[in-house]
Amino acid sequence: MTKHITWYAAAVLAASIVTPLGMARADGPDPIATRQAAFFLNSGDFAYIRSVVKANGDVKQLETPAKAIAEWAGVIPTMFPKGSEHGGDTKALPAIWSDSAGFQKAAMRLGDAATKLATDAKAGDSAAVAADTKVLGEACGACHKSYRAK
Repeated sequence: MTKHITWYAAAVLAASIVTPLGMARADGPDPIATRQAAFFLNSGDFAYIRSVVKANGDVKQLETPAKAIAEWAGVIPTMFPKGSEHGGDTKALPAIWSDSAGFQKAAMRLGDAATKLATDAKAGDSAAVAADTKVLGEACGACHKSYRAK
């Protein structure tokens, strides 16, 4: 089931790149619409992870969504090119561009946390996955606190 969700998520993301949800751009996909769609999918993966942990479910199935979050974390900094600070109902704060190094570190922390969760999920270590889920949530929250408007 998880693989089907991940493939569906990839298809939705691909569609958002080909046919942006927001304003059309003559020079390529709308970066705001693309990143918003990807963050939406990322939040779905995280919600799924949290629900399995809360239900004391089989954590092995969490390897794939954790890997998806880790992959997305590596791409996040590239999704905020100059010129995408405004428009498209963006909630991105100016700190993303003024503190690029800090933003990249925050994305790396997210990726590291997701990678650790994927490793522990593959091993079937429920206690470690529960702890990793908390760390992953904290990484998400720290980035939102510094780089996302409420």
